[in-house]
Amino acid sequence: MSPPDPQRAREFAVEVVRRLREAGFDALWAGGCVRDRLLGLEPKDYDVATDAAPEQIRAVFGRRQTLAIGQAFGVITILGPRGAGPIEVATFRRDGGYSDGRHPDQVTFCNDREDALRRDFTINGMFFDPLEQRVVDYVGGQQDLQRRLVRAIGDPTARFAEDKLRMLRAVRFAATFQFTLDPGTLAAIQQHAGDIVVVSAERIGGEVRRMLVDPHRARAVELLATSGLLTVVFPELSVLVPPLLPASPGESPPALPPAAWQTTRAILRGLKTSAFSVALAALIREAFRGESGGVGDIEPLCRRLKLTVADRKEAEFLLRHETAIRAARSLPWPQLQRILIQDGAADLVSYGRAVAEVVDGHTTDIDEAAECLARPMGQLNPPPLITGNDLQRLGIPPGPDYRRILDAVRDAQLEQRIVAAPEALDLALRLSHNLSPSDE
Repeated sequence: MSPPDPQRAREFAVEVVRRLREAGFDALWAGGCVRDRLLGLEPKDYDVATDAAPEQIRAVFGRRQTLAIGQAFGVITILGPRGAGPIEVATFRRDGGYSDGRHPDQVTFCNDREDALRRDFTINGMFFDPLEQRVVDYVGGQQDLQRRLVRAIGDPTARFAEDKLRMLRAVRFAATFQFTLDPGTLAAIQQHAGDIVVVSAERIGGEVRRMLVDPHRARAVELLATSGLLTVVFPELSVLVPPLLPASPGESPPALPPAAWQTTRAILRGLKTSAFSVALAALIREAFRGESGGVGDIEPLCRRLKLTVADRKEAEFLLRHETAIRAARSLPWPQLQRILIQDGAADLVSYGRAVAEVVDGHTTDIDEAAECLARPMGQLNPPPLITGNDLQRLGIPPGPDYRRILDAVRDAQLEQRIVAAPEALDLALRLSHNLSPSDE
C-alpha cells in the first residue's frame, strides 16, 4: 500500500475536525503531527483528539467509514478517501494503572488538559486547532521545541513505568531531531534501563530498526549507550561500550571510549545508506568479527529481537564478505564476481566503504568493486556455458565432482579463457579424466 498523499491527508484531517465541531464536539489535532508541523516538517499521519465518546464519533462518521479496533481505549479509526489514509480519533482520556507496562488497565474520559498530561513527552503533548490555526499547549511543548529538548511530561519515572518502551522512544526522538535529552528524563532512563526487557521483542526491535535506518543512527547508538539501554538490548556489545556517561553537570568526565567503540560510532556516522542490515552489521561488527575475519553467530541476537531471517542473512553476508570486498583488487575475478552477483552486493560495497574509510582509509579496492558492480549484467554475470545436464550427456557419472567441474569451467569462462560451449565441454571432459583416485 502506498503512503498517503500529504496534501490529501492534511485536508482529510481538517475535514475530520470540522465535522466533529459541526456536530457540537471539541476536536483538535494531537501528538506527533503537531510537533512535526511546528518543526516545519510534513506530518506522516494525523491524529485527532476529541471530547466525543467512541460511539458518538461513529455516529458522526457512520459505521461503514469507521473501525472500532481501539474502542476499549477510546480510539476510533476513520477511513479516509483514496490517497488520504486513515485517521485515528481518540476521546480525551485519563489512564489508570499500567500493570503490563504498556496498556492502561482502564481509561476515564476527560478534557483536553488532562489528556495532555498523560502523554509521554512535552513535544508530543500539544494540540493544534486547524480551523483557528492555534496551538493548545498545557505542557510546555513549544518551549521545549525551541530549546531542542526531549522531556517527559511530569514525573519521568511514572511515564516510563506506564510504558517502558517510552525509554527507547525518548532516545529515538532525541537522535532523529538532534535534540538533547532532559537531564531528569535521562537519569530516569538510566535508573530503569533494565526494565526494558519486559517489553515485547517485536516492539523493541521495531524501535531499534527505526533508529538504525535514520541518518542520525550514530547519535541514537551513542544515546543508547549513555542511557544504559544499549547493553540491555544488545548484551553482546557489553565488551565495547564504556561505563555510563555522567547524566549531570559537575561529575567527572568519563574516560575515553575504547578503540572498538570509537570505530563502531565512526562507521555508523559514515554510512551513506538507509538499509537496516547495513547499519546492524556496522553496529555489531566489532563484537562479532574475529581477528582472522571470521564471523560469530548472530542468530541468537536476531532471534531475540525478532528480526527477520532476511535481516540476519543480509547482515551475515556483509560481515562475512567484508574482508574480501576490501581486498577486491587482489581477488581472482571469479571469486569477486561470485560475491558481486549476490543480492546484497550494493549494500556490501556501501558497508565496505564506510568500514574502510574508518579502519585504514584505503578505498581503492572498494572503488574497483563498485566499478565492477556497475558493469552490464551480461558482462558481470553471463549465462553459464554448460550445466549438469551437459555433464550427464558427456557420460560423466553424477557425484560430488560435478560441482568442482562446473566451478572450474565457470572460472575459465569468467576469466575469458573459454568463450563457447564446445570449449567448455572439452574442458569438462579433460577435468573429469584428470581427477585423482582420491578425488573420486
